[in-house]
Amino acid sequence: QVQLVESGGGLVQPGGSLRLSCAASRIIYSINNVMGWYRQAPGKQRELVAAITSGGITNYADSVKGRFTISRDNAKNTVYLQMNSLKSEDTAVYYCNLDPPLRSYWGQGTQVTVSS
Repeated sequence: QVQLVESGGGLVQPGGSLRLSCAASRIIYSINNVMGWYRQAPGKQRELVAAITSGGITNYADSVKGRFTISRDNAKNTVYLQMNSLKSEDTAVYYCNLDPPLRSYWGQGTQVTVSS
């Protein structure tokens, strides 16, 4: 079964940190691919936040550069997003998928709420 399962979201105060995890089924990790973290805030389009190649090369949206770090553990078929210095504008549902994404791979996402 092909699936991506996101976890690790929650409620955090501004300036706080969270670490998101994305567990991928083996078939996704069986090919060279670029994995990405996306987010969708209420009333906004889904956007790519960070991406990482199978070799570990990373790319970030300008809005999160210097605050977020994407990483992957190929032995565990898992992609992570470490989020530091969180701001209220980071509030969104966060998803992982390939980059570019495949429609059939969208999961439920994990809610991140940054609020005092």
